[in-house]
Amino acid sequence: MFLLVFINRVKMNARKIIFSTLLFLLIYFGEIALSFSDKSSGEKVIPTTENIPLSYKLTNNLSAYESMQDFDNHIIEFMKAWKIVGASVALIKDEKLVYSKGFGYADKENKKETEPKHLFRIASVSKLITAVAIMKLVEEGKISLNDTVFGEKGILNQPEYLRIKDKRVKDITVKNLLNHSAGWLSRKSDPMFRTQEIARSMKKDLPINSETVIEYVLSKRKLDFKPGKKSSYSNLGYAILGEIIEKKTGLPYETYVKTNVLNPIGIYDMHLGKSDFDDLSKNEVKYYGLPGERKVQSSIDNKRKVAKQYGGNSLETLGAAGAWVASATELAILVVYIDGFFKQNDILTPESVIEMTHVKKGMKPIGWSGTDGNGNWWRSGTLSGTSALVKRQNNGISWVFIMNTTPKYGSRFTYRINKAMTDGISLVEKWPTYDLFDYYEPALFQENLLTDK
Repeated sequence: MFLLVFINRVKMNARKIIFSTLLFLLIYFGEIALSFSDKSSGEKVIPTTENIPLSYKLTNNLSAYESMQDFDNHIIEFMKAWKIVGASVALIKDEKLVYSKGFGYADKENKKETEPKHLFRIASVSKLITAVAIMKLVEEGKISLNDTVFGEKGILNQPEYLRIKDKRVKDITVKNLLNHSAGWLSRKSDPMFRTQEIARSMKKDLPINSETVIEYVLSKRKLDFKPGKKSSYSNLGYAILGEIIEKKTGLPYETYVKTNVLNPIGIYDMHLGKSDFDDLSKNEVKYYGLPGERKVQSSIDNKRKVAKQYGGNSLETLGAAGAWVASATELAILVVYIDGFFKQNDILTPESVIEMTHVKKGMKPIGWSGTDGNGNWWRSGTLSGTSALVKRQNNGISWVFIMNTTPKYGSRFTYRINKAMTDGISLVEKWPTYDLFDYYEPALFQENLLTDK
């Protein structure tokens, strides 16, 4: 009987391999055609039956471990205390996804509970994705960190970028953009959030794209300091990096990132998000503002006022600097492939990982928000309606937390997320051992997953 079952399983696997190969070829050539489609298209391609995102396969029940109940209760209490409508959490231990679970509501009005499949805006966590894409191009020899960006000999030497008010701009390198040392001060008004003003000045309709913002800044603003002198957080710098990716690959930024960074490591449901409620992606959560928050002038349509989380900030403008939407599960996949640990081969070389995370005093890391020199790295992101935090710890535990509610205290709220997660993790005495990254056949593993005794 055992031998018969084994033979049938071998036959089944052989059929799967043949089918997968044929389907892969079809998808591959289909993606090549899509790569050259109109850059402005907002249509989202639904994953094929072969490339079903891991987040689609998982449910909250698969992380309903007895040993995680104290952690669960801690997160629930944290959300109640701060009136967070919905959140998603993923936990990695020793490069295994041991936990992926939603809390609260993805859609409160319709009582739709948050599950691992739900997508959230991840705001400036997007910069980590962009940085990885740039480092891939560096590894492929298509660009160098020391390449200059602007001017006749720069990467972005299109005519519209040659009207430069401050000649020091021609000294900006790719690395200056990556580590926020290009010369723009963060304490001054951020041009990525001044879309109405820039649209009027440049005689453009809303929503404006990042190219318009770059052209405006180059032609009308001076640098605040010499490139490379110090680091000062800049959304603009990462928008420019998105333009570099397009120039060097000949592909739309989103297409290149998906086909060369995300898809190869099994991430199929990350997208550039849209600002308007009617344009949310499949499985994307609803976003909630602060109680009593007033409507604001739309950054994508100057004829109307909107809830701040639905057009107060223009995702269409932010692009590579802050527009990605993702599930906590798929962000966890990305972390495992760039974490510098050795159980899983990273998508980047060890040299690139070191370049991103080992920084000189006074300089910011590449892609990450911060590193402490002890092997702890983190990346935060906050916009109206969302706050996200990704952390890689030196003890082999990494985690993702994303929520769909405007946080009190703005970007500083991520400090509270960090404390809540750190305190919650400290309550776990026995970690689950099953790796959800390997979750394929629920019938075989259900008993092990739902109990942890």
